[in-house]
Amino acid sequence: MPSNKSVSDAQIFQFTNCRILRSHQLQREDLWVREGKILNPEKLFFDEKGSADIQLDCKDSIIAPGFIDVQINGGFGVDFSLATDDVQSGISLVSQKILSHGVTSFCPTLVTSPPAVYHKVLPQISIRNGGPHGAGILGAHLEGPFISKEKKGAHPEHYLSTFELGAFQDLLATYRHLDCVRIVTLAPEMKRSSEVIQELTRRGICVSLGHSVANLSQAEEAVRHGATFITHLFNAMLPFHHRDPGIVGLLTSDQIPSRRRVFYGMISDGIHTNPAALRIAHRAHPKGLVLVTDAIAGMGLAPGRHTLGQQVVEVDGLNTYIAGTRTLSGSVATMDSCVRHFLEATGCTVETALEAASLHPAQLLGIEHRKGTLNYDNDADFLLLDNSLHVRATYIAGERVWSQDTFTI
Repeated sequence: MPSNKSVSDAQIFQFTNCRILRSHQLQREDLWVREGKILNPEKLFFDEKGSADIQLDCKDSIIAPGFIDVQINGGFGVDFSLATDDVQSGISLVSQKILSHGVTSFCPTLVTSPPAVYHKVLPQISIRNGGPHGAGILGAHLEGPFISKEKKGAHPEHYLSTFELGAFQDLLATYRHLDCVRIVTLAPEMKRSSEVIQELTRRGICVSLGHSVANLSQAEEAVRHGATFITHLFNAMLPFHHRDPGIVGLLTSDQIPSRRRVFYGMISDGIHTNPAALRIAHRAHPKGLVLVTDAIAGMGLAPGRHTLGQQVVEVDGLNTYIAGTRTLSGSVATMDSCVRHFLEATGCTVETALEAASLHPAQLLGIEHRKGTLNYDNDADFLLLDNSLHVRATYIAGERVWSQDTFTI
């Protein structure tokens, strides 16, 4: 039966012999795509009286939504926190390379830097759709400089800032450009931080709590003012204590406003978080867990010296340290490896592991109506994976943008 061209002249693709992640379950059914969107086959059959133009045998692959990385500092020799004259070229290189790891959208992340770096880099970051050129850019994640000196981690102390004088005006003076900004990580215990959180939230920017010595009540107040994310849980914050669990306590707090969910990032690389801690977080608040890579310029390259903003980083295997110290400084993990480690460490279901890298970050950013699921009418950004969750092929807007050399359909 030919397709009904009265509705659209675009070709209809039917992906067969696959298991689709839909409604939190892997389901044995076909995936239908037209004009870059997931198509409802019932409407096609019964309303349009149409059928597929092209059928593709997926060879028993798992089809899952494309991964979304909301914290990635660079990779493949590119450092997003360096003020070059051609930031776009570096972002484009990373966006192309991460397709092989299943990432179809991401937030380029800048660590604490002098104002001049933000003033030069941020105007060069453009929000854009993904495609053959690379993964889509959802907006920048600015991690600092409004963070705690005590929990600065790999951030250079002499560039840290506060809100004590002008609150939001201090932030504007530091960043200058907010049009491309999607997430800001700050320490909620800072004076006047509530004003800043409210204004960022009003502008549609996600506020994340991190690099902080905040107690639980300070963290809860930040959430009441609009904060919705925790930057790399357990890392760069007070350790859990039974009398005051600090920011970690948000995972089970009874003071979260109704219909509000707090999400939290986890670097599931086997280095930053012990598997037992990963299991504790997941079991305490499974629907809030967002896998992030926190990858640095050394991701995808041989061990050695690289940069993270204004500092030199040494990569030794999977460990990354500020040169001459034992201070962890990002990771060299890829998103697909984080998904596999999370699955193994927690014993969760395949569906849960995949949703932590797709559905949950989409929900965090409020874009689940477009990305992060294979629901009808959503963007056809998806992956074909084998049973061990290795990526076989990556699709953006229904177009294959990467595939294994040995995998053809």
